[in-house]
Amino acid sequence: MSAPTLALHHDDQVRVLGRTMAYKYVVAIVYITALFLDILDTTIVNVAIPQLGRQFQSENAEWIVLGYTLSLAVWIPAAGWLGDRFGTKRVFLFALGSFTMGSLLCASAQSMGQLIAFRALQGVGGGMLTPVGIAMLFRAFPPIERARAATIIMVPALVAPALGPVLGGLLVTYADWRWIFIVNVPVGIVAFWFGFRFLREHSEPSAGGFDARGFVLSGLALGLIIFALSEGPRLGWSSTPVIATAVIGVVCAGMLVWVELTQRWPMLDLRLLGNRIFRQCNVVSILSIAGFLGLTFVMPLYLQLLRGLDAFHSGLTTFPQALGVMCSSLIAGRMYSRIGPRRLMAGGFFAAAVTISMFTRIGLDTNLRLISAMMLLRGFCMGFAFVPMQAASYATIAPADNGRAASIFSTQRQVGVSFGVAVMASILASFMSLSQPPQGEAAIQRALTGYHYAFGVAVLFALAAAVAALFIRDSEAASTMVAKAR
Repeated sequence: MSAPTLALHHDDQVRVLGRTMAYKYVVAIVYITALFLDILDTTIVNVAIPQLGRQFQSENAEWIVLGYTLSLAVWIPAAGWLGDRFGTKRVFLFALGSFTMGSLLCASAQSMGQLIAFRALQGVGGGMLTPVGIAMLFRAFPPIERARAATIIMVPALVAPALGPVLGGLLVTYADWRWIFIVNVPVGIVAFWFGFRFLREHSEPSAGGFDARGFVLSGLALGLIIFALSEGPRLGWSSTPVIATAVIGVVCAGMLVWVELTQRWPMLDLRLLGNRIFRQCNVVSILSIAGFLGLTFVMPLYLQLLRGLDAFHSGLTTFPQALGVMCSSLIAGRMYSRIGPRRLMAGGFFAAAVTISMFTRIGLDTNLRLISAMMLLRGFCMGFAFVPMQAASYATIAPADNGRAASIFSTQRQVGVSFGVAVMASILASFMSLSQPPQGEAAIQRALTGYHYAFGVAVLFALAAAVAALFIRDSEAASTMVAKAR
């Protein structure tokens, strides 16, 4: 139902600060702001981990990232049901408020234990923001405008990871680490007020009861698997904690599949994967995001540990990738209705694979401007694929199922990120330390070989995503496309 403070002109219009605006853009403003903060926070914190370890004299600094990630893993699967049951506006604002409050608490932390605990609180909000936000966005935008909505999503989803290292490097180098959390607070407060004032409430009568078994099993399965993927490169894949958590996580995942397929009102409605185009877009997504963010993780290590750049200048070198994505996303959004998702996605990922293959030839003295140009070109290629992938994913999903579909999509994306980083970090870890620059000519050359292998894996991920995209049928995404102009 509409909030009492909302003044409507008709079903799709709303008065915002004295101006008439289509409601779908109200949703877009709130969602992209929240998503930008959520993703920016992850990358901005990563560059501060070494300093935070020294600040608190702790050997457990990696848990600042891991605690947040594990919290995400617990709450992402539940987000769709929570939004359907209690209302998307209410749950989204709760998530945004938790994230903002967690940021403020992180900035005031006096010990490593406090900081890890407050990061987990941030993860509660961060885990629910994306699934609930996507459900709101795709309900507000009709299928015919999904490409436009997907373009909106691409801006924060791909610019934030590129901007994070730059901003984080600036704040850590020239200010204080607490500012990496403080920057979230004023933006979060404004976004919360705007959403509280102008978002409409929406719930689904068919939400059903709470699936306690699904919630526990999904949290255990995703949390344990992500823990194993995250810690495998550091502890070693044969270490007892990694093997134990991986095995238990896989067992829980198997039990989750059985429970959710036999449950009348499942937490994760895995039956939605029976929808062909939704299933295929999920396959493409997990492969592409593994390669995209895996390389985004490895490149700063090359620039900082092998080339000697600081975090700020490393971020400046990789930032052009975001510009490439922005440019091609706008073009892809216009081309989508005429070309369709299949050729745009396959072509974009094949071109990206060719571009990434050039990274396997970089050396110790490769011009940094050339690397920036390569990152720009990589982003440009990937943008052509990301927009149609997002637009086509929900083409044949019923509006009532958007929330649970978004939970599945966000879950596989989180697994894809962890898997891609784990694979490339493991390859690199077999050739060098991931925290210390290699010493001596032989060690440096060995490390360079490791980077080449890691970049090669990113090529394989892009190729696999391109091949998977070839199995997508444009006809199944017809509702998201307009007829060709005569």
